[in-house]
Amino acid sequence: MASKPVKVDRINRKILATLHLEADLTNVELAERVNLSPSACFQRVKALKEAGYFKHFHAEVDLDQLCEHMLAYVEFTLADNGAPARRRFEAAIAEIPEIMDCLRVAGDIDYISFTCFPNVDALNACCDRLTDDPKLAIRSIRTRIVVERAKWFFGYPLDQLTWHADRTG
Repeated sequence: MASKPVKVDRINRKILATLHLEADLTNVELAERVNLSPSACFQRVKALKEAGYFKHFHAEVDLDQLCEHMLAYVEFTLADNGAPARRRFEAAIAEIPEIMDCLRVAGDIDYISFTCFPNVDALNACCDRLTDDPKLAIRSIRTRIVVERAKWFFGYPLDQLTWHADRTG
């Protein structure tokens, strides 16, 4: 979806790092933060969006205030770890909105996912549907219900990461 490459210079890094954590800033507020005119800031943000550096913009809602829910990590071990089996599994997982994130990992499990279900019964029903499908080749599922959030994801630690040297695309 990216159009033309954009140089990720010091100012563009500052724009990316700022919007990454505060996507609801107005263009004028962002321009002030990165020391640009609103017009120049708007053009840079537009170019960064068109280049594909932003995947999504969204607002995080407070589920505790809004609805009954339960969070859980779900670990999947596949009986068949070949590419076709992985593609079938990943396609099935992609269709389940309650499975919000799913990562293929190294170690004694194949995938770990972060989920949000209305209750334990809904989580169990989903796991049963998945394991009942022989095409998915799931050997085992292990769930770990979140009891309390000690820390929540509020963005990548961009200030701690090494940026690619002023490169394009």
